[in-house]
Amino acid sequence: MSALGIGTDANWHGLLAGQSGAGPITRFDASAFSTRFAAEVKGFDPLAFLDKKDVKKMDPFIHYAIAASQFAVDDAGLAVTPSNADRVGVFIASGIGGFSSIEREHRAFLEGGPRKISPFFIPGAIINLASGQVSIRFGARGPNSATATACAASAHAVGDAFEIIRRGAADVMIAGGSEAGVCAMGVGGFAALRALSTRNDDPARASRPFDKDRDGFVLGEGSGVIILEALETAQARGVRIYAEMVGYGMSGDAFHMTAQPEDADGAYRSMMAALASADVAPTQVDYINAHGTSTPINDPTETLAVKRVFGDHAYRLAMSSTKSMTGHLLGAAGGLEAGISALVLRHQMLPPTINFDQPGEGCDLDYVPNTARAATVQYVLSNSFGFGGTNASLLFKRYE
Repeated sequence: MSALGIGTDANWHGLLAGQSGAGPITRFDASAFSTRFAAEVKGFDPLAFLDKKDVKKMDPFIHYAIAASQFAVDDAGLAVTPSNADRVGVFIASGIGGFSSIEREHRAFLEGGPRKISPFFIPGAIINLASGQVSIRFGARGPNSATATACAASAHAVGDAFEIIRRGAADVMIAGGSEAGVCAMGVGGFAALRALSTRNDDPARASRPFDKDRDGFVLGEGSGVIILEALETAQARGVRIYAEMVGYGMSGDAFHMTAQPEDADGAYRSMMAALASADVAPTQVDYINAHGTSTPINDPTETLAVKRVFGDHAYRLAMSSTKSMTGHLLGAAGGLEAGISALVLRHQMLPPTINFDQPGEGCDLDYVPNTARAATVQYVLSNSFGFGGTNASLLFKRYE
């Protein structure tokens, strides 16, 4: 789920329609902030998934994770039973976790002292409780973990879940990420970092990856969770298979707290590692779901990394940033975009990069500008890069 809607169909249709999820912030009074808009999840009712008592015990990022996991489990027809529970695991990430709960409980402390802090504050806010609550909900007793690698977190979660299955430690993994950072401290913190767009007069056109007039990312929220399953197990169950995951790469920049190196070496090595792990040649990749944040530094750097990996083929493949529509879901971005990559392979349609009017300096590839496109796609690469120089690349193949 994202600002485009609740569930797979709403998100996929929104992406193909080139719809922007950005709009004025409704969660708090943002009138004093330099950025007064975000890509908020709209129309979500946690009571559709949880009872009232449990809703109060959990931060919204856990609500989102449970809902997205329920959608994924239902779509996969997955039944966790005593006979298979030890072979079903959960790996759900977040970059920040319960940010709004931290805000709320700190306010309660300042106003009323330590006795006003909720006993559910810690278990309702810490990052691994998304995985924990999902495992409890479904009775999944296999590997249970969470990553907190900033904007690469849920790509790492999907990649690590893939490796868990490959080494035989589980047959099925519920994997992805969740984030609910649209709160005063979240918006204020990223605004202070000057990472956010300030196009307050036109939020729908604020996220413009690779465009000359980009001025920062749009803060998004939501959850992206997929079911990874050993192929033979999925085939035996007769389930609908969207795509095969075949490769995973990761790397570290060892360069700067928030910026990428000018030679894009970390992103380059991450993509190369994903290709190598699957024994796939660069020329076999047809589409890249870019990290594509709409920031001045990321977009030309990622473009350079793609040119280093793919050479002349970089000008023949397509690459788009769905963050132009969903906003940047931080630690949930990679999970959502893994799901989008699988849908690209299933439907043979490329979502666009919207708000692309003129290419920025160094941004001269095919970014699928403004309009979705039918294409023949065999391999898709999905990139996620995070603060601290942590990188992840996931490689998917069309299932035939």
